[in-house]
Amino acid sequence: MAKQKSLIDTSFVQKSFIPFDPKTRRTEATVQKDKREFRVMKGAVNIIAQTCGLDESAIKELEERMDGFAKKGYRTLAVAKTDEQQNQPRLVGLAALYDMPRPDSKKLIEELKELGISVKMLTGDALPIAIETAKEVGLEGNIIKVSDLRGLVKENPARAAEVSEKSDGFAEIYPEDKYTIVKNLQAQRHVVGMTGDGVNDAPSLRQAEVGIAVSNATDVAKGAASVVLTNEGLTSIVDLVKTGRMVYERITTWTLNKIIRTLQKAAFIVISFLITGKYIVSAFAVILIVFMTDFVKLSLSTDNVRWSKEPDIWNVTGLVKVAVMLGLLMIAESFGLLYIGFEYFGLTVDDPALQTFTFQILFYSAVFSIFNVRERGHFWNSMPSKTLLMAMTLDVMVATMISTVGLPDLKTVPLTVTLSVIVYSFIFSLILNDHVKFFLVKKTGLRW
Repeated sequence: MAKQKSLIDTSFVQKSFIPFDPKTRRTEATVQKDKREFRVMKGAVNIIAQTCGLDESAIKELEERMDGFAKKGYRTLAVAKTDEQQNQPRLVGLAALYDMPRPDSKKLIEELKELGISVKMLTGDALPIAIETAKEVGLEGNIIKVSDLRGLVKENPARAAEVSEKSDGFAEIYPEDKYTIVKNLQAQRHVVGMTGDGVNDAPSLRQAEVGIAVSNATDVAKGAASVVLTNEGLTSIVDLVKTGRMVYERITTWTLNKIIRTLQKAAFIVISFLITGKYIVSAFAVILIVFMTDFVKLSLSTDNVRWSKEPDIWNVTGLVKVAVMLGLLMIAESFGLLYIGFEYFGLTVDDPALQTFTFQILFYSAVFSIFNVRERGHFWNSMPSKTLLMAMTLDVMVATMISTVGLPDLKTVPLTVTLSVIVYSFIFSLILNDHVKFFLVKKTGLRW
């Protein structure tokens, strides 16, 4: 901006430079003009005022002017310089700067709130500026000085944790305060995500469950973070949250299906052996079922899932209850189909075709149950991904072909029998079981 306003005087030459340090809260340089050399500095108003040796009344007057700027949303810096003898610096004046929030900040905060996430602002600015900035980005609420929190941390840690939870932002913060705030929020059993870019942010990024380093962060910050944003700004955090929740839903679907299928296969094989005295499904058929259904399970990673509007919490008890109930229901349906095979399709325990029939029972119910449990509502509420749909279709076609043509350990069965098994599995899995699942999900409070 100084270059645009043609304010740069090339006769001044910078000889040395000390960058901003959060501990000293100022920047310093040695400047030469002609043959004269002096020091200049800029930084926090109270720090520069003390360095210049101003009395309390002068400092109070500066603070009043600074507060006036702060109410307009301006950040105020003090500027000072020494003479050629490098004596005590004298105050040159105040610079009121408008540090505009990123244009996407307000939208980002709104989207995160819609996803059930509480957003807190941490800034090194003075309290009045922090309050104005918070209003601009939609964080109107309880913004406090971090110095008030420091005292509580020593005197009453529980109260400090409560204050951290209820506050919407903290002003006049130092890097080490970020770590304290993260710890306080974790003490209240919150899962904390923390953004940062500097070396001093590394401890808080490492402590948070989700440390998020921005795209232009230092290597130290990136190394301490669990996530590094590749795009400029923070809007990618929304995508991060949505992707995480979609992964959670896919894991839940896979886990639910795994419990159901394991329970069904184990119980069906054991109970049928106890009833008939023979293994009515071969080891080859079981391996073939596992191999073929694994392609469908793998394609679940591409499935179309909807992210939840609230943070997800693992409900293991509810997950097991739903899985066990559906598993028991599918066991009963499998024996119902086996009974039909004995009574209406003329199958017997010694009939080699029984191995193929039981292969069909377990396979088609497995495929259609995946179609069922992938959706927390009714199965028709969302379309599977093209990959999942293709994997299911190909699996059904291959299984039908195997049943019709036969394999060494799987004798052929009539196509009418195969179609009957498909229709039976489809109706029970996607109509009866789907409504039972919908009821159980509401009853247990399980979300996926």
